[in-house]
Amino acid sequence: MRLDEVPALRPGFHVAEWTDPMTNPNAFSQFPDAEGRFGDFGGRYVAETLMPNILALEEAYEKYKDDPDFIAEFDEFSRDFIGRPSPLYFAERLTEEFGGAQVWLKRDELNHTGAHKINNCLGQVLLAKRMGKTRIIAETGAGQHGVATATVAARFGIPCEVFMGAHDVERQSPNVFRMKLLGAKVHAVTSGRGTLKDAMNEALRDWVTNPDETFYVIGTVAGPHPYPMLVRDFQSVIGREAREQMLERIGRLPDAAVACIGGGSNAMGLFHPFLEDESVRLIGVEAAGKGLDTPDHAASLNGGRPGILHGNKTYLLQDADGQITEGHSISAGLDYPGIGPEHAFLNDSGRAEYRAATDAEALEMFQLCSRLEGIIPALEPAHALARVRDLAKEIGKDGVILMNMCGRGDKDVFSVAEAIGVEL
Repeated sequence: MRLDEVPALRPGFHVAEWTDPMTNPNAFSQFPDAEGRFGDFGGRYVAETLMPNILALEEAYEKYKDDPDFIAEFDEFSRDFIGRPSPLYFAERLTEEFGGAQVWLKRDELNHTGAHKINNCLGQVLLAKRMGKTRIIAETGAGQHGVATATVAARFGIPCEVFMGAHDVERQSPNVFRMKLLGAKVHAVTSGRGTLKDAMNEALRDWVTNPDETFYVIGTVAGPHPYPMLVRDFQSVIGREAREQMLERIGRLPDAAVACIGGGSNAMGLFHPFLEDESVRLIGVEAAGKGLDTPDHAASLNGGRPGILHGNKTYLLQDADGQITEGHSISAGLDYPGIGPEHAFLNDSGRAEYRAATDAEALEMFQLCSRLEGIIPALEPAHALARVRDLAKEIGKDGVILMNMCGRGDKDVFSVAEAIGVEL
């Protein structure tokens, strides 16, 4: 089947036109198309001054992604600097507690810097080095992407500046110090509510102002093409490893692969190598905040509609006039008011399911996982665990669930203590 014959590539595609997407082998993994679109989503909506940079990045990525020297360097640093492969862990006590399917955790919180973010940062900084860029910028929410970018930039001796919402600076102060310790300059963004959306706005403004020497390391599968594609590709090491590990450990694939969703990079990294495995359900968990029936959530797929933000078309939280509204989550990494365009496509095509978990559920899972498994999860994957609990019963004792533990909770202990009323 040619790409132009895939129904979802046609303008105005609706899921009803493609009742059984799995009858089209490899259709999902073929996206995006040449224009960076995942069906109706994605694309490139950027200022004219940025187009040369975007096109140069696309050209560089196409040149180096299959280059043996680039791959060898990426693999070497992934092994020796990041610590890959990350382990696959059977969460025996959580399995017992949930009373259903086996729960297996992909331990990406054991990566250097404590989250999945460094997989992508390494790949992008290696690209920046080959493109001759002399300055790195990044946006960050919870601070893990900022820390990872600053870490890799320090390793290769490239000056780094990170844009972080002022609100997030307050609730993620340990990560702010880590970035500064690594030599990065941290800009506290005071516009809007001072969260991830506002940080990304400022980073894009900086890139427009300093296009020649600057490489913008975007931290999620959003932004203008080719970012959703290249971030996904660098993060797909998660799913590739997990797929091989499950076959080695238990001789079968999971019934479901689950990950939390902010912009969606850890989820796409887990999902992508399983796209053609029709037996594997793909389930993303958004931040329901104080509830989907309130304005205080960050569930773009469950509570938003299509629009354009940060250079791509996707599902967004917006008011009746199309103005972007603020997302809310107790997790600084999940309060982005949008979603990566590939997730929007997978949602509308029916290949992936998207559920949500509240602040209260995330706090409950944060504590439960700590007590039962000796693993303090970040608040982000704690959201995913809340829906794993439901899925375990839904799938039953003969089933297997794979969840990406995408970050550790060191960064969250002070905010969680405050939220649950513990005095330190």
